[in-house]
Amino acid sequence: MAEGLRERKKRQTRRRIAEVAVRLFVERGFDDVTMAEVAQAAEVSVNTVYNYFQAKEDLVLPPEEASPRRLADIVGERPPGQSAAVAVLERLRREVRGRERAVGLSAGFGRVLEMMRAAPTLTARLEDLGRQMTDALAVALAAETGADAGDPLPRVVAWHIGCLHSLVYAEIGRRTTAGESPDAIAAAVLELLDVAESLLGERVRTYAVREGRPCSE
Repeated sequence: MAEGLRERKKRQTRRRIAEVAVRLFVERGFDDVTMAEVAQAAEVSVNTVYNYFQAKEDLVLPPEEASPRRLADIVGERPPGQSAAVAVLERLRREVRGRERAVGLSAGFGRVLEMMRAAPTLTARLEDLGRQMTDALAVALAAETGADAGDPLPRVVAWHIGCLHSLVYAEIGRRTTAGESPDAIAAAVLELLDVAESLLGERVRTYAVREGRPCSE
């Protein structure tokens, strides 16, 4: 269904507010900019800002992009014949190759990362987000495999996948802070993913293979 004019305007307003906010946060620091100042710079009312973003942190980490269900959704969308771990590995490779915002390889991310690391509430949210992603993945894996409530296997597999996911972001952050180019970072992270996959235990790498055969077979 085509996007209506009203929806398009709302999306554009939301994006403009977020872009203005991040620019101000980078220039002055997250803690030194108020929601009222964001509204003034974006030429909207404070109520409009809160209509789109319930909390100040949402301006930097919008729930639709920084979702606690990111890993569970990736695994839930995998094709037949693919395991949970491989699904996440393949998504990360695709995002890295595409220099996507989702993995912090978009232009100008270095300054945004510095701003985020200087804001305790943002770093705390990122840490909590990682835990929520792993927890949601564990629940999804248990439901899909029919594991008993006390079975630790879904949680252990989710932990392995969550740690790998966090490792990729940590590596991108470290190299970004060091001033490496997105192309150099992408090449290094793709190599890291290959090494990580080669070291994954067989039980983790083949856990929760979706039933059915890929269409190409």
